Amino acid sequence: MTAMIRSRLYFLGVALTLAACGSPKTPVINMNLKEYQLTSDAKGHYLNQRQAFSPDDQWLVYDNRNDGSQIGLNPSVEMVNIAHGEVKQVYSAPNANAFGPGVGAVAFNPKQNEILFIHGLSHYDATNPYDFTRRTGLAVDLDNDNKLARKDARDVVPPFTPGALRGGTHAHSYSGDGSWISFTYNDDVIAYLSKTDSSKKDLRNIGVMIDKGPVAVESETAESFGGTMFSVIVSETTESPRPGSDEIEKAYEEGWVGTNGYAKADGSRVKKALAFLGDTRAVNGQLVAEVFIVDLDTDLTKSDPERPLEGTTTSRPFPPAGVRQRRLTYTTDRKDPGVQGPRQWLRSLPDGSMVFFPMKDDSGFVQVYAVSPNGGNTRQITHNGFSLDTSFSISADGLYLAYGYNQDIYLTNIKTGETSKVSPERSYDSTDLENINWSNEGHALAYNRKVITADGAWYQVFILK
Repeated sequence: MTAMIRSRLYFLGVALTLAACGSPKTPVINMNLKEYQLTSDAKGHYLNQRQAFSPDDQWLVYDNRNDGSQIGLNPSVEMVNIAHGEVKQVYSAPNANAFGPGVGAVAFNPKQNEILFIHGLSHYDATNPYDFTRRTGLAVDLDNDNKLARKDARDVVPPFTPGALRGGTHAHSYSGDGSWISFTYNDDVIAYLSKTDSSKKDLRNIGVMIDKGPVAVESETAESFGGTMFSVIVSETTESPRPGSDEIEKAYEEGWVGTNGYAKADGSRVKKALAFLGDTRAVNGQLVAEVFIVDLDTDLTKSDPERPLEGTTTSRPFPPAGVRQRRLTYTTDRKDPGVQGPRQWLRSLPDGSMVFFPMKDDSGFVQVYAVSPNGGNTRQITHNGFSLDTSFSISADGLYLAYGYNQDIYLTNIKTGETSKVSPERSYDSTDLENINWSNEGHALAYNRKVITADGAWYQVFILK
């Protein structure tokens, strides 16, 4: 029997076994695929939680954090070749120290050899260290001598500039066509005002950079500068949401809906949309995270009267005219209300027909659920007898979820809920499985483990092919 025939019979056997497993708590099938360790040197190799693969799936990009919370201390970005393990340094911040500038959370453009990552402002010291409100998106053109470009403009001196922001961007993500960039945002102007005005709070929001730049500011300084794209905030938050309303006090963990948007109930198509988490207040005052969506099929450079895109000295930037967030989930009547579980940026099917998020089932296990971008009932996708403990990723064909539990990697068939464990037994000591990325073509999974050695425990990059 040839190896190819044996392989086909093996996977057919797995498929038939999985098809028979449809109980409320689905049995887990062990597949034990081959795992490869791509990095090994004694430093951090921290993948982003999405878009870590190059467009041709030949490289993985990462920053050199060894602690996911320490972007401010990291100065460098590298990438590793999947086939032969070659490592290239892509960027190293000059004059980095304990206060900044801070570099991390690096993503590949899905359509071209460009990477984008958080970069702190060029002025940093003990008084002005790396901070949520003091960072920007820096791009590196890998096909043009690693040319650098700031994507988002920043202007913190009134009168503010439309298309420029007044704070820090984070967790950048390219749209499916690579032309727009989403981000989370903290406003420096309001953060400063909140120190003297108790009615103001530094609330996180989400925004997009669109291909309508460049944007110039009147006076360039270390705090204010131009950018290559036009930036707007598309969510709206309030310091004191009314209990039981759809008002939110935080917008975060956004994700693009579909590779090319989604179909509305009437059959028309929204070409670009973002789903995100919004923190609401239930009638009893409980903080409940729900899923929201914002459609972006309008001219994002236009503002409503009295609601300037650039904001004012006492208000955050306003969303463009016609852009209004819409609530998709209502979970306050559940035993465990709200989106819960490991930190998760929202994901969707490639056709945009479902948005996925983690939530506890009635047994208290964190499962993956989904909801249509048009709203309606939620659907439970996983039915495991355990709680997933990493973020999840979706295959390019929209058929499978990949996620972790107890240091192992699992796949779940989105249609049937059937689950299999795919990671092999480990011959090394490790902790902190996270940042699972599915390749663009769907033939590989990349992820981090912190490998324990005599020299310490270091985040390394692994791949399952």
